[in-house]
Amino acid sequence: MADTIAAVATGGALAAIGILRLSGDRAIQIAERVFFPKSGRPLGSYPDRQLVYGAVRDAGGRVLDMGLATVSRSPGSYTGEDTAELQLHGSPTVLAACLEMLFACGARQALAGEFTKRAFLNGRMDLTQAEAVIDLIHAETAAAAYLAAGQLEGNLFRRAEAVYDELTDIMSHFHAVLDYPDEEIEPFQMADYAARLAAAERELGRMLDSYRQGRLVREGVKTAIVGKPNVGKSSLLNALLGYERAIVTDVPGTTRDTVSEKLVLGGVLLDLTDTAGLRETADAVERLGVARSHAAARGAELVLAVFDGSAPLTAEDEAVLAVSSGHTAVALINKSDLPCRLSAEALAGCFDHVLRVSARTGQGLEALAALAPELFPAPEAGQGTAVLTNARQAEAVLRAKEAVAAARAAAAAGMTPDAALCGVEDALSALGELTGRTVREDVTARIFERFCVGK
Repeated sequence: MADTIAAVATGGALAAIGILRLSGDRAIQIAERVFFPKSGRPLGSYPDRQLVYGAVRDAGGRVLDMGLATVSRSPGSYTGEDTAELQLHGSPTVLAACLEMLFACGARQALAGEFTKRAFLNGRMDLTQAEAVIDLIHAETAAAAYLAAGQLEGNLFRRAEAVYDELTDIMSHFHAVLDYPDEEIEPFQMADYAARLAAAERELGRMLDSYRQGRLVREGVKTAIVGKPNVGKSSLLNALLGYERAIVTDVPGTTRDTVSEKLVLGGVLLDLTDTAGLRETADAVERLGVARSHAAARGAELVLAVFDGSAPLTAEDEAVLAVSSGHTAVALINKSDLPCRLSAEALAGCFDHVLRVSARTGQGLEALAALAPELFPAPEAGQGTAVLTNARQAEAVLRAKEAVAAARAAAAAGMTPDAALCGVEDALSALGELTGRTVREDVTARIFERFCVGK
């Protein structure tokens, strides 16, 4: 018997609507003890997913709120268990009081992610779909939402299952020949499966290649703003954010540490870091800031190299050119509102993209916004789009790919089928961890601890 859990599913902020959810064997009975339909019929007499108008009453029969309720019975609910939902006014006080009433009737507080965890454990969704739920909640761009929605639809699961089924066919043929030698089964030869193993390895490779794009969409593109002191790096950060996040003065070396914020630019999520000005300095604190600037640039996937357009290039700008080398980098000639003394041609040999901007007026920032999706295009959203979005998924697919490669190598070396197929078994195990067929309890706990209470 599954104990019944309950939680406020809409957070603790004041809102127009507040939702309480219950799931478990006694969810409907407990809901009936606090929610009374206007019709006089008990809530459990209504069909699944029909909204019912009524009152929430306390133990003394006093009306606490008027609202709607609905039930969904096992196995066709979100969690695969009997569930009930109360849709009330969004007063945190009312919701808290109603939740206490549900506890008094036998429910307990749901843990973070417990509703979705029960859905996974009850076979209502696989592990990639469960991860998509929290990805959808945390999506910071439309591209991230589309990816999560596709994964929630089962796109990644179906892609992984296609490879899993192919490998299972190979294993089942081998074991059928081994277990039923008297049956008229076609002899098993590893050579007959070489092409299919190669195809499986290629597909796993394509899945693995999608991880970088999926990670950038989900977590953001690590972006470093670099430049010598007083070229307007902090002003640029503030202009992009639309508010004064970084301190701006005319004193060189004002920024002595990295300042990080996330923002969406042209539909692309940037994990943006403003850095200390690159220069030689005797100041011990500023030297630490410069060292952190170099570290931020080394770890960046995009470098925004800022130059003072009102002055020619200097020796200090050479350090900016050096840290930009080898990265996806955009040169921003700032202070375009002042007389120009730095030509775009002077930087064209070092950068594929050179833009004139003004952090003070905002001029040119729209061009930067238009460039962002060209540099980091999002996966095309649509039927069948399947992209790995986190390190757990990528690690499982990598192990599966390496195991298939090991099976192919063993077969090519003339090893016996049972020895070669050890790699296929390892690949099946890794793919099982991806979708949740063979997931460990500690992995499950790590996944669901990211969830909010009520989901």
